[in-house]
Amino acid sequence: MIQVGSNKLQKLPPYLFAEIDRRVQEAKKRGVDIIDLGIGDPDLPSPDVVVKEMQSACADSSTHRYPSYAGMFEFCKACADHLAKKLGINLEPNSQILTLIGAKEGIFHLPLALVNEGDVVLIPDPGYPVYFSSTIFAGGEPYFMPLNSVNGFLPDLSAIPSDVARRAKLMFINYPNNPTTACASFGFFNDVVKFAQDFDLIIAHDAPYLETGFDGYQAPSILQAKGSLERTIEFHSLSKTFNMTGWRIGFVAGSSEVIAALGKIKTHADSGVFEAVQRAGITALRSGMDHAEWSKNIYRKRRDIAVQGLAQIGINVQPPKATFYIWFPLPVSAASSTQFALDVLEKAGVVITPGVGFGANGEGYCRMALTVSEERLKEVFTRLKNADLA
Repeated sequence: MIQVGSNKLQKLPPYLFAEIDRRVQEAKKRGVDIIDLGIGDPDLPSPDVVVKEMQSACADSSTHRYPSYAGMFEFCKACADHLAKKLGINLEPNSQILTLIGAKEGIFHLPLALVNEGDVVLIPDPGYPVYFSSTIFAGGEPYFMPLNSVNGFLPDLSAIPSDVARRAKLMFINYPNNPTTACASFGFFNDVVKFAQDFDLIIAHDAPYLETGFDGYQAPSILQAKGSLERTIEFHSLSKTFNMTGWRIGFVAGSSEVIAALGKIKTHADSGVFEAVQRAGITALRSGMDHAEWSKNIYRKRRDIAVQGLAQIGINVQPPKATFYIWFPLPVSAASSTQFALDVLEKAGVVITPGVGFGANGEGYCRMALTVSEERLKEVFTRLKNADLA
């Protein structure tokens, strides 16, 4: 019988969120009323003006043909204008911006563009699973940078062995961070750029939560760090800022050389983003931040409910400054993050994500996404208080 599945595919664990979905479907078949705080998929609607532009663009037959591989100039210009206005970063749309079918697509393709067989890729642990899977498919060697509470969930650059750093081609970082919600300072980004200069490697900053700060907090961009544009790219997404996860549109900004390499891979891998979606994206980027501010205000209220609710069951966390997640330590009685998540699902009908699903250093924690209404979120903690989770 033919063996289905390449050697690289065999190295991958089941994709975390696919496995969670399988377990949820089993519970639903048993009639459980599930409250899903697992996947970070906003429940809030995309802006009305964006939906209307999409409807109009879909009716325009000029959008029905193959789009540009690199994206419409008008979309890239809107991305550059957005970064200039929001963060004071001035980039050239033709060479320093590339349109993506969502940031995930670009992240997955990046190691294929940069990494040779056996090159090291520095990956945060815990971290977004695609950093690891993309490295494996490119033939790279993952080196995990532990993130823990002692270092504020920032990688300790000094702990990376020099021989590993010299073999590294690429470093992934992600702030505001998923899953830990940690935020990074300008000083940290300056240190990362200096590290990359010293060891001649490329930085990929995954920044989909850059605009989800609360209480007046604005997360910095690594592209604001001195010297970053020589070797740094930053992934941006319209998914979280404008509640457009299903639309599949994002962009990457930064080093023209790195973007050119990624763009070359994309010419072989896909045929670009549907122009109607790009036109909707232009509208989102140019419509101002009122919708994003409205969303953040809702998430802030949910954050406060979750922090208070966890405290009532004996789990204390600091309110995160950004993202729409809560990263919380397990109760002392919990055997593991996976078992605790399963217990919460079985006994309370609530889906949370085990920390170990993001990497070995995520053990001891779970993540919940604040992507249900305040009423349902309050019900979560009523269920947790009533469940026997000891």
